Amino acid sequence: MNAIILCGGLSTRLGDITKDIPKILLKIGDKTVLDWQLEKLRSVGVKEVVLAAGHLASVLVKDIGFARDGMTIIYAIEDKKLGTGGAIKHGMQYVLNPNDPTIILNGDVLTTIDLDDMVSRMPEKSDGIILGSYVEDVASYGTLNYDDKYHLKEFKEKEGVHKPGYQNGGVYIFNASIKKYFPTSDAFSVEYDVFPKVKDLYVYESDRSWIDVGLPERLEWAKDNWKDFN
Repeated sequence: MNAIILCGGLSTRLGDITKDIPKILLKIGDKTVLDWQLEKLRSVGVKEVVLAAGHLASVLVKDIGFARDGMTIIYAIEDKKLGTGGAIKHGMQYVLNPNDPTIILNGDVLTTIDLDDMVSRMPEKSDGIILGSYVEDVASYGTLNYDDKYHLKEFKEKEGVHKPGYQNGGVYIFNASIKKYFPTSDAFSVEYDVFPKVKDLYVYESDRSWIDVGLPERLEWAKDNWKDFN
């Protein structure tokens, strides 16, 4: 099982908080966001993790090095902005077992999902599975439309409608077949340019604790409630 953490964004929504430090190195309770995510990956036997880095990559390399908590760290450093899809495409060039499934984590997400259970729910011959996390207000999130067999019918990006629902939780497990849907360009969005084309994606529905720490108020909430993620 491969793993990629997407941590190359500019983090503009956090302003000066991430002026000199990558978002993934922010402390939530007694651990960094990266440490929370490595712990989750370790639970499913992952031993090597690709960090798809860009902005402040030198800070990341200096602070983390090439090993962390017994896991090998591999860097896929962008020399230009690639977008979410481009970062995944680029990161997949660095995984050690390219024909095996790859877990993708957005570098600003904390969740208490059972990742091993999510892995087990992905149909073997599918293109992959997406975490669908329940939130009380999906207005600022991409939402997932899927059938009673959890087959993804449509991905809707940030409609601005205030209602509860299951949104794109920023955790994906892709089989190698996902690559055939990648554009030939270097920079693209996985949400806009890949998901609408993929024929066989599934949703892992979860009501468990989840937070995207990419906004100051969400970051503060996570710092105040970090024990919810133990």
